Amino acid sequence: MKLIITFLLSFTIAATFAQQNKFTGIWEGKINVGVSLRLVFQFSQNEDKTLTAVLRSPDQSPKPLLADTAWISGDSIYTTSKKFGISFSGALTGDSSINGTIVQGVPIPLQLKKVSSVAEAKRPQTPLPPFPYNSKDVEYTNADKSVSFGGTLTWPQVPAGTNYIKAPTYPVALLITGSGAQDRDENIFMHKPFAVIADYLTKRGFAVLRVDDRGVGKSTGNFATATTQDFANDVEAGINYLKTLPQIDTFHIGMIGHSEGGMIAPIVASRRKDIKFIVLLAGPGVPIKQLMSEQIYASSKAEGNSEEVSKLGSKLYLEALTAVQSNTDTAVARQKIVEQLSKSYPENKKLYDSLELNTPGNQNKYASGRIQSLTAPWYKYFSSFDPTPYLQKLSCDVLALNGEKDIQVSAASNLAGIRAALKKSKSKKYDVKQLPGLNHLFQTCKKCSVAEYGELEETFSPEALKIVGDWLEGEK
Repeated sequence: MKLIITFLLSFTIAATFAQQNKFTGIWEGKINVGVSLRLVFQFSQNEDKTLTAVLRSPDQSPKPLLADTAWISGDSIYTTSKKFGISFSGALTGDSSINGTIVQGVPIPLQLKKVSSVAEAKRPQTPLPPFPYNSKDVEYTNADKSVSFGGTLTWPQVPAGTNYIKAPTYPVALLITGSGAQDRDENIFMHKPFAVIADYLTKRGFAVLRVDDRGVGKSTGNFATATTQDFANDVEAGINYLKTLPQIDTFHIGMIGHSEGGMIAPIVASRRKDIKFIVLLAGPGVPIKQLMSEQIYASSKAEGNSEEVSKLGSKLYLEALTAVQSNTDTAVARQKIVEQLSKSYPENKKLYDSLELNTPGNQNKYASGRIQSLTAPWYKYFSSFDPTPYLQKLSCDVLALNGEKDIQVSAASNLAGIRAALKKSKSKKYDVKQLPGLNHLFQTCKKCSVAEYGELEETFSPEALKIVGDWLEGEK
């Protein structure tokens, strides 16, 4: 669904350097982790002759992270932050280049160039205070109080001088994030799509609740061991909380889910009678096994790979998933994957060579990596999920949108699946629409690849916002 990336943010270090003047200044480079990310070091000398260094990723977050150690030897520098598992080592080449390696789990080559300044990511849609509506940070817990949640509730302001006997109440939408540990704004590459959606809808007369995922921001709990079903329970805790608030119209409660959130919303709505509407933004309409196979193929093509390589990547994924789902013993599943690779190699020699799947060692390494990812608690539940039964059980109003250029959740197959399921549901009102020119994040795209998400200034298409807002007007 949504791309999961290990975030390299920033860290601050202080250490004594013998060659400080050679390193002082701003150094910028790029790494490729499925997407291209800028990393920036800034070295400056302190009064006590120590050198302070700050690393940040201007495409991801401005937050500083504290490092443990840093030292220099001749023209070489080394820094590390044990808490975040980040280290960097490099050597000066001339006065304006550092060739090095940054490590966070895996080593990634990083060449830094000295620059006079760094261009900051432009995000013109991000709402900034003062807001023309009420905004309040809130906290609540789930039923057994094992997890507490932090979020932001926004709702319209009553115009000054308005007289009323009873304070007004407002229809409300609870926003549900996509896959991966997300904060309340669904922050990705400095984009804050949920803040943009909440701002737009609140200005149109709706209350909106957006919430940090468990284990993220102000929310407690363990994200790593949770499944989509746990996240659905977390959403229910949010709905129960909303029903206690005096400014909420409890007869007009709905959910807006993006990506995996569009999978969670039907789960919750199918088992509650108090949900008036749901909006599915790039939500699944086919079994996840099919969705992921299509995603791997489309993403590979978007990265410039050939038709043969892209089809093979999809095929290998399905074979590995089938091995895992058919064998509870991971050792057996791993052996099945290796056997399939070995069997297929002779007829796909050229392709396997290009993917470095041409030796027993590499095949075993591939199989081990697949086993590790496919057997994680979240992925085991996720990969076996079929949204159809939940969509067929719905009785609330439904709006399903997908970007035509979405390569993570194919618009054609998933919207067709949603439409077919809703025809068999009890929902009296539903609309299913494909929006031209938009990607998985509902940005107007050019290359329409995952790598482009952070390059685009647009956070969320104004046209898509208007479609959602106009449709929700009928829900008041």
